[in-house]
Amino acid sequence: MAEKIIMMTEQRGESNRVPAVPTSLEAPTGLLSDRLARSLHDLRISVTDRCNFRCVYCMPKAVFDNNYQYLPHTSLLSFEEITRIARLFVAHGVEKLRLTGGEPLLRKNVERLIGMLAELKTVSGKPLDLTLTTNASLLARKAQSLKDAGLQRVTVSLDALDNDTFRRMNDVDFSVNDVLKGIDVAHQVGLGPIKINMVVKGGMNDQEIVPMARHFRGSPYILRFIEYMDVGASNGWKMDEVIPSAEVVRRISAAMPLEPIAANYTGETASRWRYADGGGEIGVISSVSQAFCADCSRARLSTEGKLYTCLFATSGHDLRALLREGRSDAEISTALAHLWRARSDRYSELRTSQTEELKRERSANKVEMSYIGG
Repeated sequence: MAEKIIMMTEQRGESNRVPAVPTSLEAPTGLLSDRLARSLHDLRISVTDRCNFRCVYCMPKAVFDNNYQYLPHTSLLSFEEITRIARLFVAHGVEKLRLTGGEPLLRKNVERLIGMLAELKTVSGKPLDLTLTTNASLLARKAQSLKDAGLQRVTVSLDALDNDTFRRMNDVDFSVNDVLKGIDVAHQVGLGPIKINMVVKGGMNDQEIVPMARHFRGSPYILRFIEYMDVGASNGWKMDEVIPSAEVVRRISAAMPLEPIAANYTGETASRWRYADGGGEIGVISSVSQAFCADCSRARLSTEGKLYTCLFATSGHDLRALLREGRSDAEISTALAHLWRARSDRYSELRTSQTEELKRERSANKVEMSYIGG
């Protein structure tokens, strides 16, 4: 256990590089593309590395115990620093901001940050798509203030309807009913459309696939099933615990027939399916069995200001250093442009053909999901 804690501390420090600032500065055009012709559309911002759940696939208690050392407050980006970075990303074409964690609602006064981000506009002058992912433990209490601050919608993590199964997944004795209450309150105040994410881990909660689908069918909510992923090194990921999305669709369709529907936009992570009788839709996120690297348009910012260009990255780029050494917007913006243009990440595609090789090479160094968000 001690080895793992040391490893993650290293990921938050020396393994991250301060980006070089080119001598020739450039103005953003909003049209950045990486080496694989992928645009920059989404920025996921982790606002805290803390969480009050201990989900087995993200922050297992064996690693994240009472002795785990979280980042000190002085290491976190301030709301002003987050907003400044977000503004630079928006100038490069980002149209969607997602706040994540850890559990983002644990960040004190997060509503103030939301209000600051809500004032930003896309290159074309439209409001940003501003959303937040949460375990909903605090959602019923905070939904109205989040909406008032300018948040548009939320995505809620819920891995089972059966209380015993859900408690085994979150490992902190939190009940399903409290999550469902948070979802309903969020819907009532207008934080929608609400998406509900279920991580499916074979042998642990896959028996909940059809009950979850049946419960949310015909509701205002969009249920999405996520393949159990090899993010980080703390969750003990094994390929045989992955339930492929095709199997998820097969099980649901056998009980409630489904038909495929088109994506909302290029690079959407979830494949969409609707009930044949008009009872709504579900999504499946197949990053293990059907990699979608070719369309990935997402960048991730850790809570201490490290930029990651892939969820499965082994190192990040220290934007906080640029901020705190007094670099100008033009300098940081140019550095961001060069980083994105150099991007060639496609871990999930490579994993499909080189799983064992990649596991040996990278599993000990991959950044944890709790550090950069899902």
